[in-house]
Amino acid sequence: MMILRSACETDASSLRAILYKTFESTWLPQISRAAAEAFRQEDRPAHYVAARGLRFHVAVRDDQIAGFVDWEDDFVNALHVHSSYTRTGVGARLMDLAEREIGSSGHALARLETDTFNLGSQAFYAARGYREADRYPDLEWNSGLTTLLLVKPLR
Repeated sequence: MMILRSACETDASSLRAILYKTFESTWLPQISRAAAEAFRQEDRPAHYVAARGLRFHVAVRDDQIAGFVDWEDDFVNALHVHSSYTRTGVGARLMDLAEREIGSSGHALARLETDTFNLGSQAFYAARGYREADRYPDLEWNSGLTTLLLVKPLR
């Protein structure tokens, strides 16, 4: 059974761990050594969770945080699923929640970003009805990556 709920302060360490795991499996092979070192030195997961973690919605399965989604207005900032729970419906359930809430807030579209190298992410979102609206340099990683802006009509 999976439970979706708002994140709470006691979730912080699990949320940071998911972000580090995603970094290592998805981003680390794609970015420069300098970008990876900056990520670690700045402890970006800790800063992100401290700044926005209480806005996250989490999926709990087997008494563990299986994943989380973070959105603001019509923009999905992040969707992360712990590697133990990939392809089990966690990401789909979290996105269902985010899209429902975005739509009920009066937004006609949901927007998000992914990078061109992340083919798994692109396939997941395409299957949900997201389409590419723009592409531009990914300035966050300073590693020559290209970001895709994806949009989905909600009505």
